Amino acid sequence: MAGASRVRRLRRWVWVVAFLLFAAVCCAAPIAGAIGAVTALQVAADDGGIAEGGSAADIPPRMLTAYKKAASQVVRYVPTCQGMRWPVLAGIAKVESNHAIGRTITADGDIRPKIYGVLLNGSGAGGNTTAVADTDGGKWDGTATGERAVGPFQFLPSTWENVGKDASGDKRADPHNADDAALGAAIYLCGNGRHLTQRSQLKAAILQYNHSNAYVDNVLAWIDQYTAAVNHPDLSTASGKARSVIDAALNQRGVPYSWGGGNASGASYGICCSPSGKSGASIKGFDCSGLTAFAYAQAGIRLPRTAAGQAGAGTRIPASRGKSALRPGDLVFYAYAPGRDSTIYHVGIYVGDGQMINAPRPGAVVRLDAIDVMPGYAGGARLL
Repeated sequence: MAGASRVRRLRRWVWVVAFLLFAAVCCAAPIAGAIGAVTALQVAADDGGIAEGGSAADIPPRMLTAYKKAASQVVRYVPTCQGMRWPVLAGIAKVESNHAIGRTITADGDIRPKIYGVLLNGSGAGGNTTAVADTDGGKWDGTATGERAVGPFQFLPSTWENVGKDASGDKRADPHNADDAALGAAIYLCGNGRHLTQRSQLKAAILQYNHSNAYVDNVLAWIDQYTAAVNHPDLSTASGKARSVIDAALNQRGVPYSWGGGNASGASYGICCSPSGKSGASIKGFDCSGLTAFAYAQAGIRLPRTAAGQAGAGTRIPASRGKSALRPGDLVFYAYAPGRDSTIYHVGIYVGDGQMINAPRPGAVVRLDAIDVMPGYAGGARLL
């Protein structure tokens, strides 16, 4: 038991270190030289972003049509389901297949070439450790030697047999068709009648899709980003100076993240390297504090260069007051040890309605995000 206890403590320590390194990727003081021993985090930290400020611009139009169509059709099959919306389906499809990007999607919704997951034979490839017996004779997954997930929503053939419906009108429920697959996913997530506007039930639905807390967190982050994008901020209550700051930042949506990039004059080439080893030297753009420095310069306010330094500007809004204390134009901070401003690793600009303008990490772009998308909320600062 003592040995098991030591293993648990070690795992906990490794998780904390990994979290801190991942958090530091977003926006920290520019540093010279790469930090080693973090290559295992690079995939998690640099998984790309949503173009055009977290909008639907990274989704092929035909796929977006399928998501919206499925969200409106699902009540025919699960009348008691509430709160199904296209960002929920987009969040799943983003993680499962990156919206089938790179494939041809016909006007009828057929996806070619077809999308197949790894063969679930317990080999360990793709993380599978349990063999799954064939159930469809290769009808959907192209092999009778075992089972593999199929289509943009990565259904197992056995699951598809229970939820697959014809949404495209060709009288065939096909998991390789965007419309059919999206509707099948909506039906599956709705279960016997979930209320998906409730966070707990939304989490339960995603956990049913893939029994992994890390998977749930990843999908929720994408859902939040898509949701924030479609809910354009209402700036009617923002003061004149706050509006100039917000407008300046909003106008940078779609500009790439650059480690060490951005200043009071605008986007600039960054430096090398982020904790994940990503260089901004060849990327003209912003990191989080570079974006806030630029936006506030448009209102005549000079900010320190780092997120932690900016926490000392203006009137501090402690996290204990809650997020409802924020006003449009306030800086929003995140720390790996909330309450200790020296550990602040990220900053955004609050725009209202639970949203912020955000330059999140290498590989992403400036975009609108829900303020809950970053961990370690550490309050804000009011400069206007």
